[in-house]
Amino acid sequence: MAAIEVRGLERRYSGGVLAVAGIDLEVSEGEIYAFLGPNGAGKTTTVRMLVTLLAPTGGTALVAGHDVVREAPSVRRSIGVALQEAALDPLMTGRELMLLQATLHGLSSEEGRRKGEALLDRVGLTQAADRRVGTYSGGMRRRLDLATALVHDPSVLFLDEPTTGLDPVSRIAIWDEVRRLNGEGTTVFLTTQYLEEADQLADRVGIIDDGRMAAEGTPTQLKAQVGDPHLEVVIAEGGSERAEAILVRFGDPMPARDGTLMVGLRRGAADVAPIVRALDEAGCAVEALELVQPTLDDVFVEKTGRHLEGAGDHQPGVEKTAPA
Repeated sequence: MAAIEVRGLERRYSGGVLAVAGIDLEVSEGEIYAFLGPNGAGKTTTVRMLVTLLAPTGGTALVAGHDVVREAPSVRRSIGVALQEAALDPLMTGRELMLLQATLHGLSSEEGRRKGEALLDRVGLTQAADRRVGTYSGGMRRRLDLATALVHDPSVLFLDEPTTGLDPVSRIAIWDEVRRLNGEGTTVFLTTQYLEEADQLADRVGIIDDGRMAAEGTPTQLKAQVGDPHLEVVIAEGGSERAEAILVRFGDPMPARDGTLMVGLRRGAADVAPIVRALDEAGCAVEALELVQPTLDDVFVEKTGRHLEGAGDHQPGVEKTAPA
């Protein structure tokens, strides 16, 4: 059974504005699914419908096997939700908030305390449990919000931009916890503005633009759609013409940039060693060599015509190689 199954989902606002225009998507049980989109693309509206905070005006959506309209209470019992703006009372302590959340989900006092302590320990907040949340850092608040979303053992977890604004250490801590939860069987539906986050965590990625699904697939599949990796080579002075003649034998030449020669490689990394040997045999001194893989930003630009807000952050997929 799919953890999330959406068919023709639509949300039309007053005045005829169609924020979500009949999208289809399916998330398998135990999958991490990253949902990407530019501002105003319908990403947040879709999530709000899936977590029963907003009623669809068309189509259907099943979450954990329950219809989000007809069986909204069952959906809410089955999911955990950590929204970007965590609604955490700054005057309460971390421990008090955990107990409150447990009570709201119908857990007994004893079970609520037990689960609360275990989850606070899990997200590394035991020592800060009796401090008021208003004194927590941004990363601590995100971890507490995640813990409160887990108190009732949800089968599907919705994370809305869980690491936005966090420092790198806090971001990695959230990533590690998401991986651990997923390894225990929790399905994760993740929205993010960081392409690296989607690349690192997601089994599959969906891109929404203007209320419609623009692309869907694994990160590898999507990147393969936008072209082959390319090699960037800097040659010592005097050897560029010979190097260009060699590179064209291995792939598709690309325009040089600031003295850097570039060639698209159909076989990817497998062509690097033969190219280096050929350049060496021709007497071309290699000063720098870089194999550049297509990125999710390339995919996003091709599918939407825009960069995602977080695309300026470090992206994986660039392999730097010292010449032999």
